Amino acid sequence: MPHVATSPADLIARLSGIAHIEGGRLVIDDEPRFRSEAAYDLAWTAALTTDDPTAEATRWIVWEASQALGARSASIQELYMARSRGEVSGFTVPAINLRAQTFDMARTFYETAARADVGAVIFELARSEQTYTYQRPMDYATSVLAGAIAAGWKGPVFIQGDHYQFNAKKYAADPEAMTEEIRRACRLAIDAGYRNIDIDSSTLVDLSQPDLDAEQRENYMRAAELTALIRSLEVDGVTVSVGGEIGEVGKQNSTPEELKAYLDGYNRELDGRAPGARGLSKVSVQTGTSHGGVPLPGGGVAEVKLDFDVLGKLGVIAREYGLAGAVQHGASTLPDELFHHFPAVETAEIHLATGFQNALYDHPAFPASMTSAINDWCRANAANERKAGQTEEQFLYTTRKKAIGPFKRELWELETKDEILASQTTKIAFLFSNLKVNGSMALVDRYITPVAVSRPIPSALGVAVAG
Repeated sequence: MPHVATSPADLIARLSGIAHIEGGRLVIDDEPRFRSEAAYDLAWTAALTTDDPTAEATRWIVWEASQALGARSASIQELYMARSRGEVSGFTVPAINLRAQTFDMARTFYETAARADVGAVIFELARSEQTYTYQRPMDYATSVLAGAIAAGWKGPVFIQGDHYQFNAKKYAADPEAMTEEIRRACRLAIDAGYRNIDIDSSTLVDLSQPDLDAEQRENYMRAAELTALIRSLEVDGVTVSVGGEIGEVGKQNSTPEELKAYLDGYNRELDGRAPGARGLSKVSVQTGTSHGGVPLPGGGVAEVKLDFDVLGKLGVIAREYGLAGAVQHGASTLPDELFHHFPAVETAEIHLATGFQNALYDHPAFPASMTSAINDWCRANAANERKAGQTEEQFLYTTRKKAIGPFKRELWELETKDEILASQTTKIAFLFSNLKVNGSMALVDRYITPVAVSRPIPSALGVAVAG
């Protein structure tokens, strides 16, 4: 089991002969050992230590190592702009929400990607997921970057803030306070090294309004305001890829008219707030899915009727407006035979989350004792989320994600983890192939140039080095 350091001095001792700090910079002495040993200790320490100075020191070491070893956080903006110009096409970028075992899952993804020469893959976390998985942006970025390092990855690492979503009830009560929550989330994400952020103000769409512009107004105004903020926060010369959304996932399907009303209003608003600023790179739409799937009373997930024709038409309109295309949410629980349709209709990106969580929880090697403990936790701590008419199976399916944070250490240290990760590898390879991103590294290299960014050494780590 990897070592969880207890102090910055303990970290330095563990790195002896592998890396050292000189002049406020990390120097890698033994790259193979750093990837095969230190990355594991650092990931475990960052995720599981209870000592704040040690966590801060670990995050700094992982960030600096990612810069030195060629696994730098990057924006996918320029690849998406190339797609909007018609220079690249025929693939769909998977955006993966890593809720549990983040380091090992990122490592597994990158190992699988390297074997298939995949460069176009995004790792993301929604605001809501930050809370129940116990992963702040700094924590998530560190786990993903450490996973890339451990996998031997050399290439851009695309980390994304997913569903930076407005709560409609809170917004109605206090629009400024709710908006400030999203502003703060954007600042924290960029500080953590995220270079891709999806703004979801689609919850503010008001279908009772007399016309489409009025329906979408709060949506596009807030999306434009936050885009302008993000542009003001770009300090390293990198244009953050910003996504918008026109229809809340799980509601009615989006229409071409709604998309045009949103984009026209957004462009007007952004031009007024930040003339000449780069706008959206993509837009999420609703075509029939729901987040996590719809659980059936006796177990399992209901079949989804996804409208690929609508998805394709909306993508064409998005590209006419200079975007990469349309984004599909809630896709991870779809039947395997549907995934090849996404690149066929030129879907720019799909988001995959619950399917990988289910593959963990429902794997035959997942301990029955832990399943029982998680179910008991849900009954004790999420009872207020039980909906009228839900069966026990439906309740547990919809709430078990909330146990990921409380059981974080147990999931990271799971003895049967390797067997489960092997199954995840098979699914990952399937998705890469069906989404047509195999061989995409050349495209990524052509359009994406990650920028080196070094951070100041934390004071506690500097003191430990001096000592």
